[in-house]
Amino acid sequence: MNLFSSITDYTGFLIRSVFIPWRLSKTRSIILDQVFDVGIRSLPLILVIATFVGLVSTVQTLYQIVGSGTVPKYILGYTVGRMVLIELGPVLTALMVSGRCASSMAAEIGTMRVTEQIDALEAMAVDPYRFLCLPRIIGTFIALPILSIIAEFDALLCGAVYANYFLGVPFSVFNYGLIHFFFARDFFGGLIKSLFFSVVIATSGCYFGFRVKGGAREVGNAATRAVVTASILVLILDFLVALIVFS
Repeated sequence: MNLFSSITDYTGFLIRSVFIPWRLSKTRSIILDQVFDVGIRSLPLILVIATFVGLVSTVQTLYQIVGSGTVPKYILGYTVGRMVLIELGPVLTALMVSGRCASSMAAEIGTMRVTEQIDALEAMAVDPYRFLCLPRIIGTFIALPILSIIAEFDALLCGAVYANYFLGVPFSVFNYGLIHFFFARDFFGGLIKSLFFSVVIATSGCYFGFRVKGGAREVGNAATRAVVTASILVLILDFLVALIVFS
């Protein structure tokens, strides 16, 4: 399958999975399960990543400020805040979730495909797109932006604490730069990125799971392809959304 046909097939799968008649009463419990799986179970990993993102961003930004010798230290809060809100928070959160969740979705659905459970659903007149794909897309759509907000808050808090106790930059100075130079577009731009990221992460996992043919080895390959594809699409969308929102 060449690149063009792959893109066409993936786009058709995305449209088929999203624009499908559904009832909330019939899928509510499945959606909540996916929100729990993507959101709550990913939270410890996201907190660890966000903590070190805040620490590294703070240390390296202060290094640049001190090296210049003329920039006031409140710029530390401004610079770290913008980096985390616009780029590091939403993108790294999406990459971590794609590594954890896209692979598990592909493996789970791929196993259902090779064990003919999807065929059984179709035989019972249950649409597998509505039953398997749509709840995962909606669940990820809800959970990922929340995870991004939590990650951003955690990164900024850890950066401020480290700056205060180890770098000699008081909370008041860090917060001054963070608050007085805050732009709503930075926050909502990162949030918009997360919404787009959520769709491609869930869709990649479901798509490669549905396309599994063969046995256990193909399930593993599908999980790998799902993670790689989701990560590449996250980076492409990061560029496109940034081009539209911040240019």
